[in-house]
Amino acid sequence: MIRIKRVYEAPAPKDGFRVLVDRLWPRGVSKDKAKLDEWMKDIAPSDALRQWYSHDPAKWPEFKTRYKAELAGRGDILARLKSLEAGHKTLTLLFAAKDAARSNAAALAEILSSQKKRPAAKAKTKTQE
Repeated sequence: MIRIKRVYEAPAPKDGFRVLVDRLWPRGVSKDKAKLDEWMKDIAPSDALRQWYSHDPAKWPEFKTRYKAELAGRGDILARLKSLEAGHKTLTLLFAAKDAARSNAAALAEILSSQKKRPAAKAKTKTQE
C-alpha cells in the first residue's frame, strides 16, 4: 500500500517505510524528527518543473503529465520505490507541500499505482480453440 503524508506530521507506526520524495530538505524539520527510512531526492520533479508548477492548481493536470515524462527517464529510481513497496506492508511518501492532493508525492503515488502489474490474461490452449 502506498500512502502520502506531510513530513511535518508526526510519524506513526502505520506509516511503514518512510521515504522523503522532495528534492529540498523541508524547513524546520530535523533529520531525527523526520524519522526517515530513506531520502530519494532524485525522484523529485526537476527544479525547472517545480518552479514552473509553483503549486498552481490550474497547472496540476499538466504538472502530472510533465512529471510522468521526467520519471520515464528514471526507471532505476522507480524500480527502487517499487521494490520498497513490495518489501513492506506500507510505503509512505513524505513531502513538504501544503496541498497534499496536488503534491509531487500525490502525483508519484498515482503514477506508481497505475504501473502496478495487472493479471495477465491466460493464453488459450489448442483444446480451448
